[in-house]
Amino acid sequence: MNKLVNQLLAVGSLAMAFGCSAPKAETPKTPTNPVGTVNWQIDASKVIAPIQPTMYGIFFEDINFAIDGGLYAELVKNRSFEFDKPLRGWTVLKDEGVGVRTLPMNTGNPRNPRFLRVQIDETGSGAGLSNEGFKGMGIKANVPHDFSIQVKAVEGNVSAIRIELIGTQNKVIGEGKVEGISNKWQTLETSFTPTKTESNASMNIWFEGEGVVDIDMVSLFPTDTWKGRKKGLRADLVQLLADMDPGFLRFPGGCIVEGFDLSQRYQWKNTVGDIDERVTTINRWNFEFDHRPAPDYYQSFGVGFYEYFLLAEDLGAEPMPIINCGMACQFNTGELVPLDDLEPYIQDAIDLIEFANGPVTSKWGGLRAEMGHPEPFNMKMIGVGNEQWGPQYVERYVPMVQAIKSKYPDMQIIAATGSDGSIFPNGEKEIEYLWEQWRKLQPEIVDEHFYRNPDWFRENANWYDKYDRNGPKLFVGEYASQSVGVASPDNKNNWETALSEAAFITGLERNAKVVTMTSYAPLFAHAEGWQWTPDLIWFNNLEAYTTPNYHVQKLFSTNTGTHLVSMQENGQEIKGQKGLYATASKDQKTGDLIVKYVNTTAADQDVSFSVDGVDQLAKSGTLITLKGDNFDVENSFESQNIQPKETSVEVSGKEFSLSAPAYSMSVLRINAGQFVN
Repeated sequence: MNKLVNQLLAVGSLAMAFGCSAPKAETPKTPTNPVGTVNWQIDASKVIAPIQPTMYGIFFEDINFAIDGGLYAELVKNRSFEFDKPLRGWTVLKDEGVGVRTLPMNTGNPRNPRFLRVQIDETGSGAGLSNEGFKGMGIKANVPHDFSIQVKAVEGNVSAIRIELIGTQNKVIGEGKVEGISNKWQTLETSFTPTKTESNASMNIWFEGEGVVDIDMVSLFPTDTWKGRKKGLRADLVQLLADMDPGFLRFPGGCIVEGFDLSQRYQWKNTVGDIDERVTTINRWNFEFDHRPAPDYYQSFGVGFYEYFLLAEDLGAEPMPIINCGMACQFNTGELVPLDDLEPYIQDAIDLIEFANGPVTSKWGGLRAEMGHPEPFNMKMIGVGNEQWGPQYVERYVPMVQAIKSKYPDMQIIAATGSDGSIFPNGEKEIEYLWEQWRKLQPEIVDEHFYRNPDWFRENANWYDKYDRNGPKLFVGEYASQSVGVASPDNKNNWETALSEAAFITGLERNAKVVTMTSYAPLFAHAEGWQWTPDLIWFNNLEAYTTPNYHVQKLFSTNTGTHLVSMQENGQEIKGQKGLYATASKDQKTGDLIVKYVNTTAADQDVSFSVDGVDQLAKSGTLITLKGDNFDVENSFESQNIQPKETSVEVSGKEFSLSAPAYSMSVLRINAGQFVN
């Protein structure tokens, strides 16, 4: 399969988990610089469509070490010795005069099959294990860190376990100890505060005494997690999501849902309940790309479906789980479950809805309550399949939806549209086939994906103008501009990709009558552990930085408005004429008129605004601008070259002029008092 992947990468036409791809990007085209003033007319009394609160949301998949080693604040890799190599991430330590052996043991528990038996043959200065963490451990000075370990004495007199955090030059930067080891399994805990901040630390655990001891679930967490939750999420990364004010959270992916084959598919029931009973699984991105091998990439499911639902609630976002429909990734094995054996997949979907919404007296609602959330999560929508195509998909989709609707008739169903026509022979026919089915079956929402070059995004702001206003609603569930080619390791999050996406998003918003949800993908990438680029947010073990693409997404999601209103130039919507793109909306909650406009040209342009449908405009408004000096500008840990700048602008009546700077996106907010109906 990797040979096939590499062949496809060579021609820039692989979609993989994230949906549609396109032909390899060509040299960017800069629109001809226009001359003169542009005249735009806004009529706030002409409502085109409501803009749904779910219009801008978040797509989440565990790619690029986004969860283990990223969002999940656990610092220990392979904490339960469940990887393919039980000691992957660990090194045996033994001082002079000490003999030590480690033996992976089978528990007989399929949900947590392994523990480690440590045999210390001779008393000496010490014997132990070292854990390397995820590309090292990010340790913070003056922040308490919680250590825990499951341990049982087998024989001898091992009385304590000493913990050391090791920084550069092999210096100890934090230490603690747990005692009271008995001949029964127990969890021992301690907390200690490191003295130094290190991005690439490691952890040693030393056994004091001689004999045999069993260990499992070795864990280290900083305490400054999101909302201070014990063994929780990295607060800085969650805060960046919260700052976007997302309308929904789609999880857990992506090809993660499908798996390389069905044995590796995402099974939500393996991700809930006690942490030590969640079934560690190989991550489907472990072996996908030769350009970024990741043999140590597994899923501990410390972030499972409960945590996803809880995160959605924290963000004020609608939860949107995607479930497997009996099909593995069709870019890999394409394995199918026989239709006669589909019932467990159907039951998983029904049980998931009960887990999210059921009463505490139900089996799965009761588990949710035991985990700490007796109130329902009020899930309203569910996706059946991630990125499937062909008759085999429809054959599995139909009985799953029938079963869901028979028990939960109000549940909104999200259907897929496969991938782009450039990915496989007769691809356009595959998409046309699915749309024929969806027009008959009428799912509430259809999910489309776009991974294209920047030119395509600028040239297709009218993509949804032609879609049936009475058909299924559209979810643009994955999209990102590719600076080089789809899945190329050389793609950049530069200003051209972000500005081109901004142009395209104006087209999504202009079509709010049919487009109700959108999300960029992928979301996160570890700077030392990525497989796919570009990505919205980059992080390392201690810090994160936001890309120009992130700032575009945030400006749209935090300046949506409640209703799309008429905005035209000489009777035409603004969708790329003279390199300009724009939308207008009103916010009935705040009384603001919101105008978002994008200039993709290399010249500043003067814009004259004429506003109708309002009693009056405030004398001043707020103007937020994102601007790059050229298309190649990027952000980094060291420099935030592209970031929003907010100014106050004077407005004289209902006619006024502003500048649309070269290579820029702008958001204008002006209070309009009362809107005229």
